[in-house]
Amino acid sequence: MQVALTDLIAPGFYGVHHSVKNGEATHFLLGGGRGSTKSSFTPTEIILGLIEDPNANAIALRKVKDTLRESVYESFEWAIDKLGVSHLFDARVSPMQIVYKPTGQKIIFRGADNPIKIKSLRLRKGFFKYVWYEEADEFAVEDIRSINQTLLRGGDGYRVFYTYNPPKSRKRWVHEYRKNPPRDWLTHHSDYRSVPRHWLGEQFFLEAESLRDRNDQAYRHEYLGEDTGTGGEVFHNLTLRRISDEEIATFDRIKRGLDFGFAAHPTHYAVMHFDATRRRLFIFYELHKAGLANGPLAAAIKTENTANRPVTADSAEPRTINELRNLGVNAIGAKKGPDSVDHGMKFLEDLNEIVIDPVRCPNTAREFDGYELDPDGNGGWKAGYPDRDNHSIDAVRYALEADMKQAKVKVGNKAKIGVR
Repeated sequence: MQVALTDLIAPGFYGVHHSVKNGEATHFLLGGGRGSTKSSFTPTEIILGLIEDPNANAIALRKVKDTLRESVYESFEWAIDKLGVSHLFDARVSPMQIVYKPTGQKIIFRGADNPIKIKSLRLRKGFFKYVWYEEADEFAVEDIRSINQTLLRGGDGYRVFYTYNPPKSRKRWVHEYRKNPPRDWLTHHSDYRSVPRHWLGEQFFLEAESLRDRNDQAYRHEYLGEDTGTGGEVFHNLTLRRISDEEIATFDRIKRGLDFGFAAHPTHYAVMHFDATRRRLFIFYELHKAGLANGPLAAAIKTENTANRPVTADSAEPRTINELRNLGVNAIGAKKGPDSVDHGMKFLEDLNEIVIDPVRCPNTAREFDGYELDPDGNGGWKAGYPDRDNHSIDAVRYALEADMKQAKVKVGNKAKIGVR
């Protein structure tokens, strides 16, 4: 029985299929809305790969093992049936695995509630060439790294798939990787509109269109897989893009800020250009490291800041500032003052644009993009700005302190003029 792949793979995935087949990447981050077919494309690719490579095995992972049978396991059964190769595979549920009869190759299913348990996995033959993380946004990126270090060894030509529906919270790692993919990662986004209508059925399209008419934001998130956010995002004026060397050469209002770390919290040094006329901020350099002693910190700052321009640092650490000054850094303490945090955050929120280079400044991009208010449990948001995951934000506030105070004076003067 011959099956045309165009009957199994939606047009939106043709390019990804060729990339998988030709080994153009190792990691495939596949996001999309309902009906995008990402979770049927992935097992199809894995089954084809196992049949082609006698040393290849596969493992499918969910964060919670109880969801395996109704999700990834049934997806593999669907793919095997549609490919017309059911007679070549033995699907079992105790233990849950699928065996390719001609060679004994396996597809294993595991929950990652405790990633350490996966380290005990052993294969009689071959290696785990294919790994599939379904609902990948539910995994911590540290757990994925640990699991991959265990699984991706003893072979070559690995294909690791991460499928997910975009989560509302921008704090999830998939948002960061989608916008700034690491080397050897391919990212792809899909939705139901690229899928043949008869594959999903007429009712699916009617439900999607009904939601679109009733709640456009919910429709864009659920069916188009768009990053619509939670509504608690603080910075709606962000632009994440590369800032070229030529562009940096034109910057003439350079500001530098420093937030000190402690214990496991990182020290963050930020360099930026502020266009006060157009109210645009460009952040193009960062140093972000935990456990950084003052000597290496001073050396790193002096290497970047060769003209020894002022660096505005957190004034809560006067002893550290003095030590940096003794080491040759032109460090000054931020003056802060009452409500300085609220004023500084509102100043940044009100800028026309904050441009961050996600390659030069990945931690800055992550913190600004993921910074959200705390929910109050009643569908709203707590007052005040959370004091976490904001090391780069604090450094930027310190750097722009003088500009913020100048803007505050202008606003105050305007208010007085209006009273007259």
